[in-house]
Amino acid sequence: MAVVTDDLAVPSARRFSLWRAIRRNPTIALGAVLLSVLIVLAVFAPFIATSDPFKIAPVNRLRPPSERWWFGTDQFGRDVFSRTIYGARVSLIVGLSVAAFSSILGLALGLACGYFRKVDALVMRVMDGLMAIPSILLAIALITLSRPGLGIVIVAIVIPEVPRIVRVVRAVVLSIRAQPYIESAIAGGTKNWKLLTRHILPNTLAPLIVQSTYVCASAMLIEAGLSFLGAGVPPEVPSWGNIIAQGRTFFQIAPWTIMIPGAFLAVTVLAVNLLGDGLRDRLDPRLARRL
Repeated sequence: MAVVTDDLAVPSARRFSLWRAIRRNPTIALGAVLLSVLIVLAVFAPFIATSDPFKIAPVNRLRPPSERWWFGTDQFGRDVFSRTIYGARVSLIVGLSVAAFSSILGLALGLACGYFRKVDALVMRVMDGLMAIPSILLAIALITLSRPGLGIVIVAIVIPEVPRIVRVVRAVVLSIRAQPYIESAIAGGTKNWKLLTRHILPNTLAPLIVQSTYVCASAMLIEAGLSFLGAGVPPEVPSWGNIIAQGRTFFQIAPWTIMIPGAFLAVTVLAVNLLGDGLRDRLDPRLARRL
């Protein structure tokens, strides 16, 4: 009987531990749940969509939300629900890709700038120059040099987002490099690569993760803005920015063509920001003690 009791106690303890973790970090839990739902919708969009998002049916144009058309139809008779679900793919791909590439480049440059003073003098001036240019204008300028597409949109957003990561990582490296144990290791002849990988790099991961979430949210908004202006992905590709741009002319008679994709964009950005806020509170030792 003791064995059965112990076996039953283990799942109960795990449920209690999970519930306690959720209570202590509600923003992380809420953000993770919302983001997970949106990712599932995007991945399984072909199975969830009620119709072809590209199918034009003028006879069904500007139909209000109903049992047949859950989110209504647009000016071409296309199903807004299906287009909104497929549009999640573009925003999530752009947001996650920009966050990943910006983090990798920003981490490498930030480590180099914070540790090597000569590299810092050159690279940070370039970063300052990039930060002086509004990110959306720089993205538009880069996109005009080539054909619109998802890849060029990601590259155009990554370039202005990298300086944010570089400045955060550089600040952390400078503060750690001034610690006595780092100076002792340098005086003892420890190689630079070993100092960077064993002592400095692990301390940069927490602020890097938090900053990456904000870059992800910012990238989604920039992509939507570029698509709304016609400088993002091609108009035929369903994205939340394109859907809003195409429906703005009919907003007074068909507000669902703008409100629904706009609500999905807002919820996605909110989920990422909630996740970032929760990770900041959890990974910051000073704030974690209060939880």
